[in-house]
Amino acid sequence: MTTHAASWSPLSPGERSVAIEVLVHGPLSRTDLARRLDLSAGSLTRLTKPLIESGLLVEVPDGSGAPAGTRQGRPSQPLAVVAESRTFLGFKITEDMVYGVVTTLRSDIVARLDRPLTTHDPAEVADRVARMTGELAARFPTLAGIGIGVGGHVRDRAVVGESPFLGWRDVPLARLVERRTGLPVVVENDVAAFVEAETWFGAGRGLDRFVVLTIGAGVGYGLVLGGKRVPYAEQDRGFARHWIVDPNGPLTPTGERGSAVSLLTIPSIRYQVRAATGRDLTYEEILAGAAAGEPMAARVIGEAARGLGVLVAQIANFVQPQKILLAGEGVGLIDVAGRTVDDTVRAHRHPLAAPLDVETRVSDFHDWARGAAVLAIQVLVLGVAKV
Repeated sequence: MTTHAASWSPLSPGERSVAIEVLVHGPLSRTDLARRLDLSAGSLTRLTKPLIESGLLVEVPDGSGAPAGTRQGRPSQPLAVVAESRTFLGFKITEDMVYGVVTTLRSDIVARLDRPLTTHDPAEVADRVARMTGELAARFPTLAGIGIGVGGHVRDRAVVGESPFLGWRDVPLARLVERRTGLPVVVENDVAAFVEAETWFGAGRGLDRFVVLTIGAGVGYGLVLGGKRVPYAEQDRGFARHWIVDPNGPLTPTGERGSAVSLLTIPSIRYQVRAATGRDLTYEEILAGAAAGEPMAARVIGEAARGLGVLVAQIANFVQPQKILLAGEGVGLIDVAGRTVDDTVRAHRHPLAAPLDVETRVSDFHDWARGAAVLAIQVLVLGVAKV
């Protein structure tokens, strides 16, 4: 199957700066845009003209409500991105599913499509992604690119160097999917993609220092400084197994004691309850049991809550972020043991420390797929340099 991507000419550095500013912060008046980018009126006109002609940007009414005849001088015509001018595919590949979304240029999800994954053979996984792309391309002919998020180490936004969830090593996933779809493809670690999406379009938009902490099948951490994600080598190599939160804490099946993984991940929490009770409960059943006062569930969730509080306090003490976003499918423990988390955070911070802005969001796999689509927007359309 081959699809044909809607495309525009590569943007110059100046055009890219304008497009990004309007995309992330718009609509913006020309005066505001020129001030933000330190451009003269003439330079701004020169840079915006091709963006308007290509259909990427559009002039919109100023929203003042004043009759045209009552305004003095040239009418204000803010610039906005034409969000529907291009669409993007984002995929999140898990151990047993492929979750897909279609987003607009502003990362709004307009369609979802999920399919089971019955094999981890790279060629067959690429076939699955290609078939899903074909189904969605029939509905969205303006598809411009594909982003794929994978748990594990990714090189050059193209090759999955290692993915313990899929059992992969050195899989050229971008090339495999490009050959089957005819669309350009970006592959990235799923947490990194999620952080980029939140930095551009979500909880971290406009912030200088921002942290994302995710808990679910694993523990993910993303740091944003100066408005840009900070890459680091350990982020996709199971670093949280070595992030010791409680040296006397529980063991994981692979032997780590008191790490962020052993305390906070859904598989570890289920393992602890199963080892103690012989019952194989879902995460939701364990949370419900803890809320009802069931002793073993309450103990395990209480330990997890204290571990999360220590982790958040450590991050706050050293990074001093303006906001921490707690996300992932495991964040439901906040609903059950949020007071324990808060008490632990306070106990591990200076009494006069500034209040900590913590936003919590139970994210599903479509949110992770959206993050992959944002990577496609950044790299394939706007030409944002690789980090």
